[in-house]
Amino acid sequence: LTGSNITLPETCKTIYSVNEGNYSTWDEETQRAVDSFKFNEPKPYAARYVGSMVSDVHRTLLYGGVYMYPADKKKGNGKLRILYEGFPLSLIMQQAGGMSSTGRFRGKIASVLDVVPEHVHDRCPVLIGCERDVSRILSFYSEYGAEA
Repeated sequence: LTGSNITLPETCKTIYSVNEGNYSTWDEETQRAVDSFKFNEPKPYAARYVGSMVSDVHRTLLYGGVYMYPADKKKGNGKLRILYEGFPLSLIMQQAGGMSSTGRFRGKIASVLDVVPEHVHDRCPVLIGCERDVSRILSFYSEYGAEA
């Protein structure tokens, strides 16, 4: 990190970070959540995606917003490794005042930190950022009947 005792800003910027090239492979709830950021009123969220989880999450820690690597139809378990990508950055985000979730994964919605890996290289989807934006994404799951 670039400083000590980093916390999310009191007022987070409206930034979302996700590889939209995979949009057509996401579940409907994730698509609707991303659409809600893109077409937010009165002003759309800014899209910022570097393609490196560490740099995208670092920006999210400094300015707020949300980083997403959702499950998709190609990689049903997500791409990010639970033990050395999902857990460490979710813990850092939580300690900074944010939150993380898997979205729908293994039949339920849970915190990344509650996932129990079966193998060292297991993967999971990751939604990580300020509470406002992660909760906004999760609201689309409850709207469509998914259980947390």
